[in-house]
Amino acid sequence: MNTPHFAPISLIHQLGAVGGFLLQLVLLAFVYYVVTVIEKRRHGKLISAKIENKNGWKAIYKGPWSLLVGALLLAVMNALVLMINGKPWGITSAFALWGAKFVQLFGVDPTEWAYWQDPAKLKALKSPLYQDTTTVMDISLMFGALLAAAFAGRYAKPIQWKRPSRMTIGALIGGLMMGYGTRLAFGCNIGAYFSGIASFSVHGWIWFVFAFLGSIIGVKLRPYCAYKN
Repeated sequence: MNTPHFAPISLIHQLGAVGGFLLQLVLLAFVYYVVTVIEKRRHGKLISAKIENKNGWKAIYKGPWSLLVGALLLAVMNALVLMINGKPWGITSAFALWGAKFVQLFGVDPTEWAYWQDPAKLKALKSPLYQDTTTVMDISLMFGALLAAAFAGRYAKPIQWKRPSRMTIGALIGGLMMGYGTRLAFGCNIGAYFSGIASFSVHGWIWFVFAFLGSIIGVKLRPYCAYKN
């Protein structure tokens, strides 16, 4: 796509593997320090991240898992995806593919659109969905989430079908903005942020800064959409 952009910057290419890794650690330590200071000022102390386990060994499938276990599993799975798929973990590129496949059913030809001029994307568009790795992972992720919720007994609670109109409108607007933004940024909080930082790309840190600022604005807007902070 012919959009404004800077040349890619890799910390490994610029500083070497050791230098890039050390800079990542420094940046992560700085983020930890800043959020720690903010939390102490707001709450007077650090809120414990320890999660009480009332399920014993059943926590393996019922939860909750500790933040450390979750972080380690995410890191390992992302590394496996990189080794098997040849590229970092992504999510939202499949949504664009699904949308393009859908409009093709009505005679629309998305191959003329700028987004699909990339050879890899065009190949995915012309291939069956089951051959798209991201599609397979996304569907597996959704089924896995449903299965995990079932094991945890989440479906025992009644579903609230009636919601305030402004909550629905806010969710729709937010979803559209997120979807449009992920295509402009070529990734969401997984592909652009998590995988970006994990692959030592500067764009992941830039995404983090602006997503953090956007989250602050979003939290302040939540009450207007009938959400509680």
